[in-house]
Amino acid sequence: MENRVLGLHHITALAGNAQRNFDFYSKTLDLRFIKKTVNFDDPGTYHFYFGDEVGSAGTILTFFPWGDRIAQGRRGAGMATEIGYSVPKGSLDFWIKRFDEQNVIYNKPAVKFGEQYLTFIDPDGLKLELTEVENDARKPWITADVPSEFAIRGFHHITLTLNSKTATAAVLTDIFGYHLQQQDVNRFRYVTDAVESAAIVDIVEIPSEEKGRGANGTIHHVAFRVKDDAALMEFRQKIAASGLSITPQIDRQYFHSLYFREPGGVLFEIATDNPGFMVDETLEDLGKGLQLPAQHESKRAQIEAILPTIS
Repeated sequence: MENRVLGLHHITALAGNAQRNFDFYSKTLDLRFIKKTVNFDDPGTYHFYFGDEVGSAGTILTFFPWGDRIAQGRRGAGMATEIGYSVPKGSLDFWIKRFDEQNVIYNKPAVKFGEQYLTFIDPDGLKLELTEVENDARKPWITADVPSEFAIRGFHHITLTLNSKTATAAVLTDIFGYHLQQQDVNRFRYVTDAVESAAIVDIVEIPSEEKGRGANGTIHHVAFRVKDDAALMEFRQKIAASGLSITPQIDRQYFHSLYFREPGGVLFEIATDNPGFMVDETLEDLGKGLQLPAQHESKRAQIEAILPTIS
C-alpha cells in the first residue's frame, strides 16, 4: 500500500515571554501542556508543546519563546500566516465571552467555505481561528474551565500566503497527495482524504504582497504527518527527485523529521508518528518536568539556570 501524507502533524511558531505564552495556550485556550523541553539547536530557549491529552498528531502547536531577544515579526508572502482550530458547532458564543473576559483581541464571526469562524490574536500577535465543525470525532482535552461541548479538537487548517500558488500547489498535489477542493476569490483550499481531520491547507495568493518577516508572533514551520520512518524516507526520495533541497533525517526525540523549503518560501517539515510523547514521561506526567535530549542532559544545571521559571 502506498505511503501517504496524513495531514498536519504539528505547527511551530515563535513567541516572546515564556510565561505569557504558557498562560495563553494552557489557560485561555485550555490546551494540554504536553511537553516542556528546549530548542535542540539553542538549549537556552524553551520548546513548548500544546495539544490534546496524548499529543496526537494534528493537535500539536509548539513554540520557541525567545523572550526579549526576539523582534516583532510581520505576516506576509512566503509564510504560513494563520492557524485554524476546529471547535464544535455552536461554540463561538462561548469563546467570544471567554475572550471578552480575558481581553483577547478578536474579530466578529464570519463565514468561509460555508463554515463559521472566529479570528483572534494571541499576546504575541500570532493570528488564529476557531472554525465550527459539525462532526469532529477527536477527543479534546477537558478541564473545568472549558467543557467538552466547546473545547478545541485540534487543527482545522493552516493558511499559506504566497505571491504565486502554482509551484507550492504542485508540491501539495503531486507529492503530498492533496487535491484542490474549493476556491473563493484568491483563497484556494487543498485537502487530503487520507485522514478525516487536520486535513486542510489553504493558499491565499497575493502577487503584490510583501515578503513576511519571521520573528515574534509568526509561524516558523508547518509539519506534515507520516506514519513511520519508512514512509518518511520514501517522501525524502520524492522531494529530492523533484529538485528541492531536503535535510537528512533528524531525530527530534518525539518524532523523526525532514525539512525543506517549498518553492513559495514556507519551511515544511515531514514528521513521523513514532516514537511519541511518552518516551520520557508517563501520560499522567506529560508536561510536568523539563525534558532534555541526551546531548544536553550533561548540561542540565546550566540550562535550568538560564531558563525562566514557569508556573
